Amino acid sequence: MENKEALDTLHDIKELMEKSTKFMSISGISAILVGIYACIGTGLAYFILNKQDSFDTLFNIPLLNINTTYQLASICLIALGVLALSLLTAFTMSYQKAKKGYRNIFKDKSVHRLLWNFFLPLLTGGILCFSLIWQQYYGLTSSIMLIFYGLSLVNCSKYTYSDIRYLGYAEILLGLVDSFAITHALLFWVTGFGLLHIAAGIYFYYKVEHKQHLARP
Repeated sequence: MENKEALDTLHDIKELMEKSTKFMSISGISAILVGIYACIGTGLAYFILNKQDSFDTLFNIPLLNINTTYQLASICLIALGVLALSLLTAFTMSYQKAKKGYRNIFKDKSVHRLLWNFFLPLLTGGILCFSLIWQQYYGLTSSIMLIFYGLSLVNCSKYTYSDIRYLGYAEILLGLVDSFAITHALLFWVTGFGLLHIAAGIYFYYKVEHKQHLARP
């Protein structure tokens, strides 16, 4: 009996330490929504490329061959739109979840550490992609996006749920494979930013959030 009480006390201490050093208000539903946004964005890009008849004749997969200013502007606008909507959704849902736990994310140092470690690799990769697009080297942009996004997830996993690093590993691996098949960027993009996000969001919701709801009195 005493051993059980000691273990419960240690568990409570561990939870308090995690709450003080980690941001635990990430929402699985937001990850699912981000994945859906990415799938919709890929669908729009597919429609644009479909009008240009740019397909792999063997697998009937749209190729990311950007030959016109219209294509370039459209793809960039879609990517920026998906990014903006994803960040807004993640912030809004995390803010609401943190508010329920009486945490002020604007003053929470764990949030500051999380954001710094997340955005540093992401901005680095974004600037590199912009440089390549500026010089009209489009081939590796999607793989760079996936790799640096994966690095961002691994880098910030120390300050939130550690399982996020596995999504990061998957994104990095997918980006590396994508670098060897640059004409099929749309397929890798929708897999990495769309399907993997949806799968990770569902896993996170049922493993963490659903159990938290059931544990509440």
